[in-house]
Amino acid sequence: MAALKGFARTIIVITTVSAAIMELIDTSIVNVALNDISGSLGVSIEDVSWVITSYAIANVIIIPLTGFLAEYFGRKNYYIVSMIIFTAASYLCGQSDSLFELILWRFVQGIGGGALLSTSQAILFDAFEPKDRPMAAGLFGMGIVLGPTLGPTLGGWIIEHNSWPLIFMINIPIGIIATFLSFTFIDKKVGEGKGKDAIKIDYTGIMLLMAGIGCLQYVLERGESEEWFNSETIRYCSGIAVIGLVSFILYELNIKQPAVNLRVLKNRNLAFTTIFTFVAGFGLFTSVFIYPVLAQRIMGYTAFETGISLLPPTLAGVIMMPIIGKLMSKGVSPIPFVIVGFSLFAVYAFYSANMPLDAGKWDFFWPLLIRAFGISMSQLPLINQAVVGLAPKDYAAGISLNNMIRQLGGAFGIAMANNYVAKQYFQHRTNLIANMPSDGAQWHERVTAVTQGIASKTGDLHGATQRAYKMIDMSVDRQAYYLSYLDTFRLVGIFFIVVIPLVFFLRTSKKMDKAAADAAAEAH
Repeated sequence: MAALKGFARTIIVITTVSAAIMELIDTSIVNVALNDISGSLGVSIEDVSWVITSYAIANVIIIPLTGFLAEYFGRKNYYIVSMIIFTAASYLCGQSDSLFELILWRFVQGIGGGALLSTSQAILFDAFEPKDRPMAAGLFGMGIVLGPTLGPTLGGWIIEHNSWPLIFMINIPIGIIATFLSFTFIDKKVGEGKGKDAIKIDYTGIMLLMAGIGCLQYVLERGESEEWFNSETIRYCSGIAVIGLVSFILYELNIKQPAVNLRVLKNRNLAFTTIFTFVAGFGLFTSVFIYPVLAQRIMGYTAFETGISLLPPTLAGVIMMPIIGKLMSKGVSPIPFVIVGFSLFAVYAFYSANMPLDAGKWDFFWPLLIRAFGISMSQLPLINQAVVGLAPKDYAAGISLNNMIRQLGGAFGIAMANNYVAKQYFQHRTNLIANMPSDGAQWHERVTAVTQGIASKTGDLHGATQRAYKMIDMSVDRQAYYLSYLDTFRLVGIFFIVVIPLVFFLRTSKKMDKAAADAAAEAH
């Protein structure tokens, strides 16, 4: 099929990028609403965190299957049905009046949403000639970066000015419009698929994937709150994840029509691209997790203020993506962009790791701006590199695997950050207390000064002493957490530096010959 032009292509770009942003916003928008949902439904924060976990598990299960499902049902049909599922589930999430209902519909929402990511990318690529696909990657990359950043901002604003059901209800008008535009403007011949009679459903592979990847995501999401391997559930899920994933890989590599075509990873370029994509997802999602917690717990930001502080630097970075896409369309190699992007992200991490305790509200602007440019320069080439060197028939499998790896990188990063912060917090608090003289003159002066300050306001000298000790303890606590978050930034930076040498294993294709270009256009 020939690439689209003019108005039709503009509509496809707006529709697919909006769908991807909407899906990714929903991975993080709920995070700032957990307290409100907990109070509204009368459940604990730990229980309500399943609202996040269920969505993530559904996402990571469905993403690698999107290539198979699009081929089986036809890409346009699968895309539209997924959009309808996502929109309907969003409405039912907003109408839920029990935790069970909310978790159930969030899982269904995740099933619909997971399909939107890879399928949006494939449909967007259809709208461009093969030589212009880096430009399409740039436009799609804008959604990947904006989504996780907009989530906390939008969620914070809604919680401050309305109630938590609106977090889900805002998807409804966007979903309806996107469904109508998809039905009207996406050519049915695009990704029409082989048809149900020509494809044998790989039930065993699908079940092994659901067991393996679902349990792995559960372990990563819930491990910290359930004290990792001290929990019997975590131990069982870890065992199922290992057995399920090993069995899945072996089975998929040895059948004729696998649900997930893992054979594409024999392509060296895709194999190394997935490593970079994992680390990029690790950095993207972990930084969106660490900084907001630091800003709210230590620096006193509200959820909305946290989101606003992230927005300007992120938008600046997003503007770079179409520019980088244009340069790559003209033949500029993606390798320098990956090197510079990963280096900038490492600079951001180490810059943030050296922030003083008295950092002001806008002191993080410059490191966040560096982060945004680093993400822009690395994400776009990696999106494009996922299909370089693949046969056109394998594009869908390459795209799906790459998107799944990004999501898993994010889940792994957040799990690691939670665990590392807890470990470093205990160590820093122990060191701070050990270096605090309990009977020295300096200590006595400090306690007296704090006590007198409180007593002058309350008139209660005895109570002021107890409150003084409490305030000092909270100050130690705050400093220990702050140092722990800085350590975590540093660890993230190390990950990015370590993988940079692997960039030399990536190959580039400066231009495709005409036959290959025509074949790629037809395959999409």
